[in-house]
Order: sequence, then C-alpha cells, then structure tokens
Amino acid sequence: MPFKSVPQKFTASIKEVVLGTGAAAVTLGGENVLPLYAFDAPIANPPKIGIEISDMGPNRDIPGLAAFYAGADTVAAAAKRACEKSGASFVCLVLESADPNGQDKSIDECVALCKEVAAAVTLPLVIQGSKNVEKDAQLFNKIAEALQGKNVLLMSAKEDNHKAIAVAAVQAYNQKIGAESAVDINLAKQLNVLISQLGVGEGNVVMNVGSAAAGYGFEYVASTMDRIKAAALAQGDKALQLPIITPVATEAWSVKEAMASEEDFPDWGPAEQRGIDMEITTAVAVISAGSNAVILRHPVSVATVTKLIAELV
Repeated sequence: MPFKSVPQKFTASIKEVVLGTGAAAVTLGGENVLPLYAFDAPIANPPKIGIEISDMGPNRDIPGLAAFYAGADTVAAAAKRACEKSGASFVCLVLESADPNGQDKSIDECVALCKEVAAAVTLPLVIQGSKNVEKDAQLFNKIAEALQGKNVLLMSAKEDNHKAIAVAAVQAYNQKIGAESAVDINLAKQLNVLISQLGVGEGNVVMNVGSAAAGYGFEYVASTMDRIKAAALAQGDKALQLPIITPVATEAWSVKEAMASEEDFPDWGPAEQRGIDMEITTAVAVISAGSNAVILRHPVSVATVTKLIAELV
C-alpha cells in the first residue's frame, strides 16, 4: 500500500518578532506547524542562529576560537569579526563582567561597551545581562535608552524584574525583551501573562524557557518545549504563541565533557572538539523540540547547525 501523507494543519500560529533594522533584520516565529515539519506546510522563518560574544572577550585558550578572533583585540572588533565571517543571523553580547559577584563593572561601563558593539555590528544585536535581577533591571533600562532605534533584544526579563525591564525596554524605548523562566510551562505562561498585563504587545516578546546540555536533564527541556508548542498550536493558547530563543553555549561549554582536559581523559579526544560536539548536539535537540533561535559560541557549531537547518527546511 503506498504511503499517503496527511498534513497536520493548525489554525493557530506562533507570533512573529522582528530583531534589528533594515535589510539585516531577522524575524523569529511565524510558523503554524510543529518544529521542522516543513513537509506539512512551508516554514516562513526557519530557526535562526546567533553567535555569542562575551564582554570579557573570546576564550583564547580554545585554539579554534583564538584563530577565528585573531587580531580582533577588542570586544567590538570581535563582534564585527563574528558578523563578517561566522554565518550567524545575529550577535549576542553577554555582559558577564557586570555580575556583582564577579568583576561588578559599573552600569556606565557596560552601556558604553554596548554602544561600541552596536556601532560595530551589521547584524541584529541581542544582549544578555549579568543574571543578577536587581542590576539587570537598572542595566537594561540604561541600555534600552542608549540604543534607541537599534531594535535590540534584551535578555532576560524574569518574574522578579520584568516590570522595570518591560516598561523601560519596550514601552519607553521600543526594544524587544526575552521572558526568562525555568523549564516549566506554567512558569513560562505566567510570566508571559504578567508582561502582557503591562500593555506589552506580543510582537515585542520572545520566550527563554531555559535549557540544559544534552544528557544533563535535557528531557525536561524537550518535554517543556513540546508542551508549549502543542498548547500554542493545537490548543490555541495565545499566552504561549511566542517564539522561543535558547542560549545553548553557556550550558554546552560548562559540562564535564566539554571542560575536562585531554590529559585527564585521553580516550575522550580533544577538548575543543568535545565542546563543539556538545554544542551542536544540544542546539539540534532544542531546535527539534521547538526553539526558534539558538545562541552558539564556536564558529564551527554555527556553520554546522546552519547547514543542517538549510537541509531540513
């Protein structure tokens, strides 16, 4: 008996969110099919890939990163290099040094750096904060003001600071925000509702529902994303019809398989290749589960996942 394909059609769809401006702008979301189900209906905006740049500079202890960013001696120069050569669709600047438990750089220093990077890049800009809710609320307010007209995505607004970030970033300065929750569909929905109650339109918010490196409790990530997409498309839950962005790099490069030295585990092979493999595996897994964008660190990972997406959609 010949196989007969029966497309699964949904009347609902994921809302679109545009990052950046002009010809380089990228659109997240917009699909009305399950992740990568291009055989059911065309996917207007395939998953996008961002490349991560730390405000502390690339890790030059990793040979591939050192070679890729050779000669790019400032954070702005590294961001420009990433735009020119990585193949990514956007750049993600991570403000690690702003962490009060780390270098605790001042808000003015961080804002000045963001302005330098924004002037250097030709792709849309995503900015991750220090993960300190109090400082990020103040930091994103100033960044949103300084980068007016750039249409940047500020990650992330959490339950404890979403009011300050949403009002400053979206309503005052027309930026975009990421709603960050901790791998739980109910927490994700609750935060989305709270943000919408502030008058923030759905075209201004993406979800960061959390992640984990493949093999490290990843089943919770996959099931959460699967339930979110099912609720959004099959059940028409408007509170969950937002695109998902997933910072993969931090999780993938912080596990033992990516960090352990080759001297300690000679059978595992080169540490850099292990990190790349972990990053690619995790990125493909979250895209398959429903993420509309992933943030990666290594140029080889960016190139590999970009090629895979092109083949599938």
